[in-house]
Amino acid sequence: MNILLVPGLGNSGPDHWLSHWEKALPAPRAELGEWDDPYPENWIANLDAAVREAGRDVVIVAHSLGCATVAHWAKKGGRAVQAAMLVAPADVDSDAHVPPQARRFGPMPMEKLPFASMVVASTNDPYADIARSEAFAKAWGSRFVNLGALGHINADSALGSWPKGRALLLELARG
Repeated sequence: MNILLVPGLGNSGPDHWLSHWEKALPAPRAELGEWDDPYPENWIANLDAAVREAGRDVVIVAHSLGCATVAHWAKKGGRAVQAAMLVAPADVDSDAHVPPQARRFGPMPMEKLPFASMVVASTNDPYADIARSEAFAKAWGSRFVNLGALGHINADSALGSWPKGRALLLELARG
């Protein structure tokens, strides 16, 4: 299994679980560029290049705006991957939940993903209502995991290396 990490807006700082995973697994981080002012067409192209470079049996682990990028990439016929773990997808269709630069990624694709997937969400995520996260999971054909009140499941959630997340990733990869 080749894990490819796909951060969201701001590129997940050093205390983010994704950064811990990058060091511990080791797993490469997709270099999407324009971390604070992204454009979907660039992020989708850069994700495609990162998946190609990752090789076979790729499992994507995306966070926040990275989830919308994965959904757009899949809709545009992105190459086959084994699975995707989509953590705290940002609701790019909501003015109330995301900043303007994230709204560029709307509308959120709502088609079934062509690979196994899991959406992991929180009941008090400021970037997406839990019902909306569950709707993403249903539309994408993903298993839905509600973690309870963990905010945006980021560095502010104080998850460290997030062992529960790693266990969920292994469940997904095993099918």
